[in-house]
Amino acid sequence: MFTGIVEYVGTIESIEVAEDVAHLMIEVGPVAEDVKLGDSILVNGACLTVTSIAGSQLQFDAVRETLEQTALGSLETGQGVHLERAMRADGRFDGHIVQGHVDGQGTVRRLERDGDDVRFYVDCAAEFADQLVDKGSVTIDGVSLTVVAVEGVEPAGFHVVLIPHTIERTTLADRAPGSRLNLEADVLGKYVKRYLDRVR
Repeated sequence: MFTGIVEYVGTIESIEVAEDVAHLMIEVGPVAEDVKLGDSILVNGACLTVTSIAGSQLQFDAVRETLEQTALGSLETGQGVHLERAMRADGRFDGHIVQGHVDGQGTVRRLERDGDDVRFYVDCAAEFADQLVDKGSVTIDGVSLTVVAVEGVEPAGFHVVLIPHTIERTTLADRAPGSRLNLEADVLGKYVKRYLDRVR
């Protein structure tokens, strides 16, 4: 389990594709501390397993299913990625419950400067937008954010506000329109919706 609070923006050092697997080598800086083989780390919102350690560089293997269901397949060498280690049982809980199971992909529609903040507009599938509520939680590329408003009609989407701290600690404000994003809805909301759908 994760919280959506980014610990560090790592850098893609190399990407090697062999058959149906992409080997991602990422410079993770301080995130490498106490990391062991087999540990789970959130990489741009997707939970990946550490398969190799070389100092402060960690390797992750992304299989075809992961590449098809997430935006990881669009990563390039030198690109920054949001990183978070799995939450400790005795740690303080910030953000919201994040599983690292990407529910869908979205694209950046536009960014609008609003004083010191940035309004971040996202296009997504109507099925995903239907899982969101105004003032609820959403994870965008591993970042826990609050939904300002949901647009359930075509084109479906939603928008959030990036405060200065988020702008400084993540790469979201640098994204260009059309950039692919990993999206995860609030797990509590997903279960409630599924239950109500069955009852109806």
